[in-house]
Amino acid sequence: MGRTRSAEKEAPAPQALVHLRQAVAGGDDWFSALLEAIARWELPEEEVDGRRYCYLIGGEAFDWLLLAERLCDALDGAVPAGEREALLFFGRPPRALDDAEFRHAIGDAKHRAHLNFLYGIAVEETLQLAVEEEVLKEYRHCVWNRKENLERDVFERIYGRGHDELLAAFREARALPPGDELSYGELRAFTYWLFKYRVNHSDPARVASDTRKALAQIAQLEVAARRRAEFQASAATNGSVVVDGEVVARFR
Repeated sequence: MGRTRSAEKEAPAPQALVHLRQAVAGGDDWFSALLEAIARWELPEEEVDGRRYCYLIGGEAFDWLLLAERLCDALDGAVPAGEREALLFFGRPPRALDDAEFRHAIGDAKHRAHLNFLYGIAVEETLQLAVEEEVLKEYRHCVWNRKENLERDVFERIYGRGHDELLAAFREARALPPGDELSYGELRAFTYWLFKYRVNHSDPARVASDTRKALAQIAQLEVAARRRAEFQASAATNGSVVVDGEVVARFR
């Protein structure tokens, strides 16, 4: 069932949200209170101010950062802007949090659904990126002119079928009207559907190989992001100005 903030005057806010607001107003650490609210949360999806939030994709994959965004927005600026941005845009919590602590904080069921999201959507998106880079490299080394279709070639290499064909199959499976446009939530659902399609239609060794490729790509992206953050922090402490990761000026 969908909810809007205007409707909260008539219907009570989710109890997890009420508890979160009370905890933060009472001086509790906002991130600990946020994790507790996520553990208490019961709605798989909702509508707020005209925006549709789907937290449980395909009934199996839990996008906890999307729920964290919804909850942070409801705190009306109580979360420090820098910490909020680091969490929602880069997945960096305000304090160290290992997987065991995270699982304990949100509960086993939500953690299993989080892993479904991690491997079924985050890793799948990264696999598509890694294969896209491979195809683009081949394009650059192709001597003869050829009709290039990046999206088609990437999908055929990963899934054995073209993007349009798979999208049509997804729409049919979900009883969605035909067309090329997808909402953000539908795109995430399509990605998870593609993950399950790949697992069910590929040789297990190929599935394992593709997963390793995607995880290696994620590791490279994380290293690059960490180096960039360290570089910018270092430049800021010595009076440098950084634009797009490059030092462009230094104040004396």
